[in-house]
Amino acid sequence: MGVPIDSAMKAIGDAIMSMRAGLAMAGRNSPWGGGKGGGKGGSAGKSGDEAEPDGDNHGQGDEGTDAPTGKGDGENKGPRNPWLPSGDAPPRRSASIEDIFRSRDPRRPGGGPRGPGGGFPRLPRRPDGKSWLPLGIGAALAALVVLTSFHMLGPKEQGIVTRFGKFSRIIDSGISATLPWPIENVEVQDVRSFNVDMIPDNDNEKLMLTSDKNLVDLSYIVRWNIKDLKDYTFRLADPSETVSEVAEAAMRASIAQVSLNDALSGAGRARLELDVRERMQRILDYYKAGVAIQGVEIKKADPPAKTKAAFEQVTVSQQEAERDRSEARAWAQQLLAQAQGNAASFDKVYEQYKLAPEVTKRRMYYETMERVLRDNDTVIADAPGVTSYLPLAEVRRRSAPTGGDTATVTVDPKEGQ
Repeated sequence: MGVPIDSAMKAIGDAIMSMRAGLAMAGRNSPWGGGKGGGKGGSAGKSGDEAEPDGDNHGQGDEGTDAPTGKGDGENKGPRNPWLPSGDAPPRRSASIEDIFRSRDPRRPGGGPRGPGGGFPRLPRRPDGKSWLPLGIGAALAALVVLTSFHMLGPKEQGIVTRFGKFSRIIDSGISATLPWPIENVEVQDVRSFNVDMIPDNDNEKLMLTSDKNLVDLSYIVRWNIKDLKDYTFRLADPSETVSEVAEAAMRASIAQVSLNDALSGAGRARLELDVRERMQRILDYYKAGVAIQGVEIKKADPPAKTKAAFEQVTVSQQEAERDRSEARAWAQQLLAQAQGNAASFDKVYEQYKLAPEVTKRRMYYETMERVLRDNDTVIADAPGVTSYLPLAEVRRRSAPTGGDTATVTVDPKEGQ
């Protein structure tokens, strides 16, 4: 019974030795390296060599050669691992934040302006080797002090000075000096030029109610300027909007006191403009706005658009009636002047008549008959010693060669009686 057991144990030992020999051969031919003699193999390879009872050197590249060693006593057989550094290079590691900033340091050896080390270019140096940066900062500060300390204002301008945001004083036109910014700040305003606001600022209707309960569409402009720069700056958030709102309130209050005809007529407009200007100035002075109203001018005063055609017809009729009245007055004045002239002439004739009644009477008779018969071609007279039928046209024709233009028939007024 002991013989078969010994044979089985021997067979198992031979199989184990064959497996070790195969592994050693595989390690010797590994594509990851491994060489003759194993070099500095792993600790597992050494233990394999010590396990060989016969000192066979085939165990130098056993299981420990499964991982590459990077350096061996023998010559490498097979390709190198592309993911591992070659030679004696130190192991690779990830970059840290210090490495990133160190790579941009212009003082890094081998660097320089846009050099291999990267970073920003170096500033030029002074002849003594010091930096220009302190001088540049000093020059910038000096320029800031000069530019913010002296101010040149135009003839129409004033400046309001604030010290740390608080009102300090008012400076007039010309050259003025203040403390530099940000200690004192100067805000310049044009205080003499007129500002013009159009109300409304578009083509929309601005309907207002008159005293006779009619609507009128008004469009007007307001001219104003700055009277007190301190009040204007610190009491008004939006000066133009404030003036527009005060103007509209004053116009509505004034138009409510006049009739539609007064609002549409020229004389009524003038009174309305003056009243609105005075009312606006009182309101702005009450609120200490620092604004002076220079004038209000109504550009348009029309009836509402829906009733504009009817108002135009009424206006045309009124104009025609006024024209007829004007013509009648002119005719009456002309007729009166003519009558006065005739009366003056009669007075003169009467003075002559009182001096010589017969002579004056005969002259007046001749003049009257001449005026009556001047345009007649035929005259029939019923008087003794006078031809009843007088063909004046034929008489004129016959007397033409002799230079006479008319034929005069003389009738004694006593004979005609």
